[in-house]
Amino acid sequence: MSSENKDTIKGTAIGIDLGTTNSLAAVVRNGRPQALAGEHGVIVPSVILLKEGKLEIGVPAREAMVENSEHTIYSVKRLMGKAASDFDSDRDNLPFEVASDTRGLASVKIDGRIYSPVELSAAILKKVKEQAEKKLGANVDRAVITVPAYFDDAQRQATRDAGKIAGLEVLRTINEPTAASLAYGMDKLDRGIIVVYDLGGGTFDISILRLENGIFEVLSTAGDTRLGGDDFDMEIVNLILNKAEKLGARPDQKSSRMRALLRREAERAKMELSDTDHATITIPVDSVDYKITITRKEFEALLTPWVERTMGLCRRAMDDAKLTTEDINEVILVGGSTRVPFVREKVEKLFRKTPHCDLGPDEAVAMGAAVQADILTGGRDDLLLLDVTPLSLGIEVMGGVMNPLIRRNAKIPAMAKEVFTTYVEGQTSVAVRVYQGERELVADNRSLGSFDLTGIEPQPAGSPRIEVSFVLDADGILRVSALDMKSGKKHDITVRPSYGLNKDEVSQMVRDSFVHARDDIEKRLFIELSQEAKTVINATEKALELISEFKPGEKEDILEAVEELETALGGSNSRELREKLDDLNDATADLAARMVNSNFGEFLKDKSIDDAKKYVN
Repeated sequence: MSSENKDTIKGTAIGIDLGTTNSLAAVVRNGRPQALAGEHGVIVPSVILLKEGKLEIGVPAREAMVENSEHTIYSVKRLMGKAASDFDSDRDNLPFEVASDTRGLASVKIDGRIYSPVELSAAILKKVKEQAEKKLGANVDRAVITVPAYFDDAQRQATRDAGKIAGLEVLRTINEPTAASLAYGMDKLDRGIIVVYDLGGGTFDISILRLENGIFEVLSTAGDTRLGGDDFDMEIVNLILNKAEKLGARPDQKSSRMRALLRREAERAKMELSDTDHATITIPVDSVDYKITITRKEFEALLTPWVERTMGLCRRAMDDAKLTTEDINEVILVGGSTRVPFVREKVEKLFRKTPHCDLGPDEAVAMGAAVQADILTGGRDDLLLLDVTPLSLGIEVMGGVMNPLIRRNAKIPAMAKEVFTTYVEGQTSVAVRVYQGERELVADNRSLGSFDLTGIEPQPAGSPRIEVSFVLDADGILRVSALDMKSGKKHDITVRPSYGLNKDEVSQMVRDSFVHARDDIEKRLFIELSQEAKTVINATEKALELISEFKPGEKEDILEAVEELETALGGSNSRELREKLDDLNDATADLAARMVNSNFGEFLKDKSIDDAKKYVN
């Protein structure tokens, strides 16, 4: 039986770069990754045309973007796992309607029908799969699919769902920059620190990795899921409109056909300006063709704020990894937008190294995914990939405090366990609320989900032992469970947020953790002291009810200390609260000692000396 026939039976595993602008597949053959060309070339444009009730994908759809703009969909990746409200400010710039589904998630509405991003992405993946099968002459049933490093649980799960709908077993979703490092690191380095700068059509990612003895370890990541070539295009569109207005032309921006035309011309100008000093485009308005020229200098001025944002994210990633530019050995460029010379110049200036782009910025990610698919299906075992999680994951504990179990930049897959207890007498259930973020209080972090562990045997506060486990798998999907260690009762959930984090929000969460660090720690300390103070007050009041004899002035001193501690509880000063708590502990020290002696004496009553020795020893 030939190897191709074997492939037909068991199916071939490929790597897929599901991109905002373009998508493509790659496979490992004879130990080396190669991109898979199809009927219209290697790249499949991530564009969808609704034609006579059917979806048409790729080049034909892209060619119809102007003439049939109202039925053409692009940049679907930006909608994945997001709320419809996230796109309120973009609606005027899109020729298609972004609508809300029954859960409030972003979808596309055409001719009265709602199309989910998962459904549309599945159509793109199916087209890529079919193209790969034609090229290989073999059945393709498994894939590693790449995602931006800052895709959260919901977006990663949506990508996996899309793969399943397309008829693929998704072996793993891996970060795009990490995939690129696999493609390059195989041939370029035995060891070293690698920076992968990935600027695509809709997203930006920066990853810093250490390669040593065949192990790729992600040291840090940063990025923005709404920064890429699409934003460059919109800047050019706005410049075109300004120049057209000076010529007396006023294009109808409400026309979906005009919006699609402007976007197409902007993209063409961007590509021309990457090779020449100027680009001229033609815009038809009221039967008049207006010629508009854009210079490379104008273009680079438009790009500066966007590119500088990527530079800031690169610096943050280096800070997170505790590295400087001198520590970096190699820089890899990935994504079609890195073809812009201005971008390459800025990257080279920041890292002081000529970046690699040997494999082609559009192909490296898919080729790296193919390498990972080869590893997972037993094709090779000399490479290992260790990825990281971009934000801390934890649960809420008493007082609204965030208790992290898996820290930011922890290597995944990861697992963490911690034992908690109750704060209320006779408590029969506990709420497990899961959060992600870097702040000390859950109110400043993002809720991911919750569940209740019920059926706990009523016990005194502090007696139950509840073990909470976090398991973060290789795809970045979090599973949380809680176990009552006495009864054996258990409950768990798979955390899938209702919509994805806006990358600006992710960046802001990390920045805020530094800006508000002092205040957050003070608030957390006050909350923790408050819980201790309430416990001490409760115990003191019970002791006062049980004790009938006091030393002169002792009870009055204790009651005064309790009152002062309760007053401090109404404030926000942790130092004052600590002092008043110590004062109450001092005031009750002799009382506590007498109670212990009294209880021990009662316990030893009617016991022999030999019996007593057993308990003392």
